[in-house]
Amino acid sequence: MFNRPLVLIIIGFVLVMLGWIFPFLMVTHVISSTFFLNFFSYAISLIGLILGISGSAMYIKLRKPPKN
Repeated sequence: MFNRPLVLIIIGFVLVMLGWIFPFLMVTHVISSTFFLNFFSYAISLIGLILGISGSAMYIKLRKPPKN
């Protein structure tokens, strides 16, 4: 599952969006801001960014034509 680049890109996108939605909900006081939730939203945003970049790199590597 994790050797497919599009799956990594989609999971990364979802994690980055969650890392954006949680702070937005904290700022609008829908959910209370705790240290754990702040750290968790930062961590999932960072993990999502890393997964998205690595998925994009894998996608480019697989689609690149071989050299002669």
